[in-house]
Amino acid sequence: MYKTIAAPPRTSLLREAGVAYFPIALIARLPFAMLVVGILTLIVAARGSLALGGLTSAATGLGTALIGPLPVLLVAGTANALLLLALSWLAFSPAPDAVLLAVAFAIGASMPQVAPLSRSRLVGIIGRAFARDRREKVLNGTMAYESAADEIVFVFGPVIVGLLATTLNPVAPVVGAAVLALVFVTAFALHPDGRTATAHPASAGPAPVRTDGGQAITAATDIVQAPARELAAPALVTTVLGALGMGLFFGTMLTSLTAFMDERGVPEQAGLVYGAMGIGSAALALGVALFPARFTLTARWLVFGSILFAGTLTLPLAQDVVGMALCLLLIGIGIGPTLVTQYSLAARHSPRGRSSTVMTMLGSGVVVGQSAGAAVTGLVAEAGGASFALIAPIVAAAVVLGAGIASALVRR
Repeated sequence: MYKTIAAPPRTSLLREAGVAYFPIALIARLPFAMLVVGILTLIVAARGSLALGGLTSAATGLGTALIGPLPVLLVAGTANALLLLALSWLAFSPAPDAVLLAVAFAIGASMPQVAPLSRSRLVGIIGRAFARDRREKVLNGTMAYESAADEIVFVFGPVIVGLLATTLNPVAPVVGAAVLALVFVTAFALHPDGRTATAHPASAGPAPVRTDGGQAITAATDIVQAPARELAAPALVTTVLGALGMGLFFGTMLTSLTAFMDERGVPEQAGLVYGAMGIGSAALALGVALFPARFTLTARWLVFGSILFAGTLTLPLAQDVVGMALCLLLIGIGIGPTLVTQYSLAARHSPRGRSSTVMTMLGSGVVVGQSAGAAVTGLVAEAGGASFALIAPIVAAAVVLGAGIASALVRR
């Protein structure tokens, strides 16, 4: 008689990463999602200036883009929480505006890079633990989840800010973000990320390697890196440009919406209205994994980028809060799938061993765009009012769509 040898069990990302990983990584993103709205709301309420609010948000983003990826995660989370508490006090103190901008830059510099690190960690797990014939499908689903996770926190982050600012005071959201950063970013940094899991026997690649400080886990095969010049490949450049456009949209939309709400006497409720944009965005981001393969990534970017652009054209027509919320609901349909597509394309075209760098490039593109958009739109809103400022999101959406067209031409 012959013994039947059971086939090795098919692994899953949930099993490899660990059940606790996903909720921790999700909540650890909330501080950043809250800060974008929270700092703007705090400064406008404390100093009465949309221009200063936009510049302060821009300083935060600039710090994140220039220095954010460098600090060790545990140190960054603690420092970030302390700086947020300092800004909460300084905003209502006689401190000069330059001090606020300097602290905001430090907040951005210490901003924990949870989203790109989470993507990098999961890409590394997929590379080491999944058989080659499963990686593409799992990777697409993972990028869809990660983008949906970003969308979810960008829905609830502004809503939480709006609720806290409305029911308590404008300081509450920033203090709340400090507490979340201290607790959940620390938990994210210390989480084992499934590094003790056994790789699937059929998978290619040896055991994982952990970098110092708990910031990233990649397959050992990624140690041999492709030349840095491959990061300038047109397929990647157009994708980073698209991420920059998405950041421009977020910055211009939030600041122009704050100006719109400020003209109606309720700037602290901007976060609540901003959250309407994320409803359809998060739902469709999750649904991207169900799209048929013949609906290619390039086609998705063009379709949903067009929806985003068309939605922004309705913004100057909004006359009240309800009308603005309806415009944002329409715009949201285009945001989630576009972000998912950009990150999926970036993962697909990442040079060998450079996935973490590529994810950080996209994340930095979003942050830089958001910073520039917030700063410029704040100045425009203070000079010309909300109706003029609402043109800025149209320009940003045009950048997103234009990058999608360029990406399609490059791939042809």
